[in-house]
Amino acid sequence: MVRILAPFGPPADARGSGGFRQTRDAGLCHTNSVAPLTFIEARETVIREVRAARKPAAEETDLLGAMGRVLAETVAADRDSPALSRSARDGYAVRAADLPGELDVIGEVRAGQRFAGEIGAGQAVEIMTGAPVPAGADAVVMVEHTVAGGGRVRIGQAAQAGQNISPQGCEAGAGEPLLHAGKRLDYTDIALLAAVGHARVQVYRKPVAAIIPTGDEVVDVGDAPRDYQVRNSNAYALGAQVIRAGGRAKILPIARDNVEHTRETIERGLACDLVLLSGGVSAGKYDVVERVLGEMGATFHFDAVRIQPGQPLVFGSVAGKFFFGLPGNPSSTMVTFEVFGRAALELLGGREDVSLYLPFARLTREFRHRAGLTRFLPARLSGDGGEVTPVGWHGSADIPALTRANAFLVADPDRPEYAAGDPIRVLLK
Repeated sequence: MVRILAPFGPPADARGSGGFRQTRDAGLCHTNSVAPLTFIEARETVIREVRAARKPAAEETDLLGAMGRVLAETVAADRDSPALSRSARDGYAVRAADLPGELDVIGEVRAGQRFAGEIGAGQAVEIMTGAPVPAGADAVVMVEHTVAGGGRVRIGQAAQAGQNISPQGCEAGAGEPLLHAGKRLDYTDIALLAAVGHARVQVYRKPVAAIIPTGDEVVDVGDAPRDYQVRNSNAYALGAQVIRAGGRAKILPIARDNVEHTRETIERGLACDLVLLSGGVSAGKYDVVERVLGEMGATFHFDAVRIQPGQPLVFGSVAGKFFFGLPGNPSSTMVTFEVFGRAALELLGGREDVSLYLPFARLTREFRHRAGLTRFLPARLSGDGGEVTPVGWHGSADIPALTRANAFLVADPDRPEYAAGDPIRVLLK
């Protein structure tokens, strides 16, 4: 699990110490760093700011309803696990001191039963996997290593005390914390909750993300676009990403490229836990998102990141809610949410570990890019995850290329060339 991607970004003395910079809208200024943040710096900023301000609320659900949710309580073992020492194999419970030798079989015990007597010298009890180990026994010999008949069993090898026995409490002791608040529950966690008697559990409420597409060129999915228009694909891609990240998506109407309508739509979005705007954050004459947010009294934590796609990314807070101004090209929107917005959403939903998983894979061919930015480029990862091949595309708006990819290459800003066979990080879709 990758937490800090040390190879990315310039040394600390190249980052600048902060100051004032004019935004893209004339007449409006806000505090920000002198230069765009590196990928690592921007991600750390998001995590620091959201973690400090979040106040997730809890609710109760049943076990199946808890799948994929974030736990809001500590769950402890209600008794020792296992509650008794039990056999890990089918075979014979014995005293190790009696082996090798031939022993009297004085009974059997299976899972769900207890042997009433006690094993003495020269005795054995036939035992099944999961059954409690009889008193007096200190080892279990697998049935494959025995020869039984006529009420006796012959074992031709020595045994070690504790062999094939799971001791009482070896998995967990009574009262031992097993699951902690902030963990997203998977099916193994559901099994554990059931095993310790939690028929219902406290989980954090799913955060709601308001999704605001922007732009006069954007039309609804069901409309027939003119040749200079595009359908509203970003909102639905973001909605799917929000759901996958454990949130709820609320898609608002398309904000048009004017101050009044954009402000009105953002104000509606502030009823949600997080606001995701797609488009309107570049340097164009009609990109009004930052201007509107500034006039609403927003605090801007950054408004540019040294990545591609997605360099004009905006992150801040207004009226007690965090927002992201995501660049409007589809690949830019998808990538910036996945590496920045997802962490914010998961934190708002109570999750503690928001590490970004960027495993290495080996390139199948030579790869080059222009140094200076961390680049996320569509790629195809092999079935075993060992190799990765760049996917040809025609820029950030090429959705068909994105569907042919199952990952993104993550190219180091300080390394412009990779040879075939070199390791490179990948971001999974």
